Amino acid sequence: MKTALITGITGQDGSYLAEFLLSRGYRVVGLRRRTSTDNCWRIAHLLDQVELVDCDITDQAGVIRTVEKTEPDEIYNLAAQSFVPTSFHEPFATGTVTGLSVVNLLEAVRILNPGIRFYQASSSEMFGAVRESPQRETTPFHPRSPYGVAKLYGHWITVNYRESYGIHACSGILFNHESPRRGPEFVTRKVSIAAARIKLGLQAKVPIGNLKASRDWGFAGDYVRAMWLMLQQEDPRDFVVATGESHTIEELLETAFSFLGLDWRSHVVQDPRFFRPSEVDFLLGDATKAREKLGWEPTVTFEELVRMMVRADLKDQAEKAGIPVNQSLTLPELVP
Repeated sequence: MKTALITGITGQDGSYLAEFLLSRGYRVVGLRRRTSTDNCWRIAHLLDQVELVDCDITDQAGVIRTVEKTEPDEIYNLAAQSFVPTSFHEPFATGTVTGLSVVNLLEAVRILNPGIRFYQASSSEMFGAVRESPQRETTPFHPRSPYGVAKLYGHWITVNYRESYGIHACSGILFNHESPRRGPEFVTRKVSIAAARIKLGLQAKVPIGNLKASRDWGFAGDYVRAMWLMLQQEDPRDFVVATGESHTIEELLETAFSFLGLDWRSHVVQDPRFFRPSEVDFLLGDATKAREKLGWEPTVTFEELVRMMVRADLKDQAEKAGIPVNQSLTLPELVP
């Protein structure tokens, strides 16, 4: 039985990765930051199958002790301050957690067991002001947020440890990936929750920022499979993981609202508070290398992803409000 250590196990990607690895027969250890509130709702159904260890990823001694104690075969570093708008307000904390802390894990591998395989969660936000489209592994980086800059440090330090110490370390340059487990502060969940609440008569309007920003959105459950595949290769390499399709915020709104028979234009208010100081206008990934070398393909389309999220939020918001919803219908509709 292999042991996998997942940092950020309580997040969206961590929960899907834990499920996937358990299905492959792994012993799964999750590193989590001790907090005063319960943040385990995404893995509540897995708590009897995974081992959770309290550890601050910014504490190098604590990270080394944790790796020494748990003896992982693979480490998946998914921990980060990952909300881009917050990174503009908290650039130091973002840089520390998302960027510099990667060194703590790599040092633990270097010191304790260079045979441990290491995965670093890189991001399409590193491309920022894109130099070419679509973006691939060789596209130059130009991050446009403190989050993107921090991710770029984590990416390059992973490359450096691979080249300097022969560690099996690789980065997945993942484009936007979503699910019903995405945090409500992210635009995809903000839209799916708003569509559900408006359909249920619980709110009338939703404020949105840049409607023209375009992203390559995929399903998080597909993307964690790519993470695992990277660590199963004989030689460590970095891979772009993306669907190869880009959609605007307007398209996201149209898909989500029309699924519930709503016209998004009647409910969306453009709000300058949600514009970034420096915007990333267009991201589109080329995952040819992942398809050819890993045999990876996305299984969920953009439309299926948005509808999955709207369905989940319609059910969730209805339950919270005590409103019955007929889940047997192809299109989720209110029970008369």
